[in-house]
Amino acid sequence: MQDNKETPGQKRERLRQQELKNNPTGNMNDAFNRANSGGLVDLVGSLGWKGTGILILVIIIGFIVASFFK
Repeated sequence: MQDNKETPGQKRERLRQQELKNNPTGNMNDAFNRANSGGLVDLVGSLGWKGTGILILVIIIGFIVASFFK
C-alpha cells in the first residue's frame, strides 16, 4: 500500500505556491527582496510570466537609453 502523506518540504512548497497565487503584490515585493540574496532563477520564478516580461522590457529600455549616452 502506497503512503500518500505529504512531506514537510512538499507542504511548505504547496503553501508557498498558494500564497504566491493569492497575493500578487506581495509576490513582486518578495521577488525583489529575494533578488538581493538569491539568483536570477529565484527572481524570475517568483515573478511569474507577467513580471518576467516587465523585467525584460525594463532591461531592453535600459540598454536603449544607455546607448544614446555613449
